Amino acid sequence: MALSRRHFIKTAGAFAGGIWLQGCGQPAEAGVHVHAHLWVYASRFPPDWNCTPILDEVFSEIKAAGYAGVEIMEPILLQEGSVDRLKKLSAQYELPVTGTSFYGNMWNRDEQELILQNMETVAERLQQVGGSMIGLSSGDAGRLKTEDELDVQAGTLKKIMEICSRHKIQPNLHNHTYELMGDMHDLKGTMQRVPELGLGPDIQWLFRGEIDPVWFINTYGHKIVYLHIRDQAANGKFAEAVGDGVIDFPAIAAALQKINYAGNAAVELAFEEPNVRPVAENWEISRAYVKKVFGW
Repeated sequence: MALSRRHFIKTAGAFAGGIWLQGCGQPAEAGVHVHAHLWVYASRFPPDWNCTPILDEVFSEIKAAGYAGVEIMEPILLQEGSVDRLKKLSAQYELPVTGTSFYGNMWNRDEQELILQNMETVAERLQQVGGSMIGLSSGDAGRLKTEDELDVQAGTLKKIMEICSRHKIQPNLHNHTYELMGDMHDLKGTMQRVPELGLGPDIQWLFRGEIDPVWFINTYGHKIVYLHIRDQAANGKFAEAVGDGVIDFPAIAAALQKINYAGNAAVELAFEEPNVRPVAENWEISRAYVKKVFGW
């Protein structure tokens, strides 16, 4: 599996007045909803991570494991026919598309126009299939970004937020480890420049980036609107299922309870070594663990 996932990202924080889930004729119930991000399937399709050919498998396994929705990735939405395809699967499996992740080198001025064009398409189609969240990854420069690049990145993000607003989509700033380098140089630089943008932290990337997730929640909890949940094994690799690894999720759950966290969350499975159990079983184990520890 390629570790440099070009997306990932993100699943919906609640809008005022309630979020209407695809296929449901009423507002979403109160409380944290647990979705599933489909990276573990997309990782089979490098370099573009477009898992459209196996979406039936995706919806079937995630629905069977008891998740409230599926978070997709922008290559799926950029495919012609994606809206009809996703609506059909969502209705067939009674599983809403809750949001998408979106990756772009937002710090690169030369790529800004294409990023915004893609975002227009993605946001419009996501709204059409009933999704309401976009998790944004700002792109890895392979080094610390310059102040000018962070300015460009902030400008791109502000334009993305305008697009999202028109389509009633809630954006959040997702993180991998590159945003955490240099005392969170990238993440802090973006938060300073775009303070109105909510956060969608990934717990395992925080842990791998040597940022204490509990500290992060205590410090930035007021900005968190979405969470990604994955575990890390003792050998430093991704754990096969949530609860298999060494991350202190009970402490994280307590920190979230302390701040009265009211956003949503997504479990994201990823394998850096061959998985022992079937993916479907890992979904089920992870869902049961989250319910047990977080109460969601």
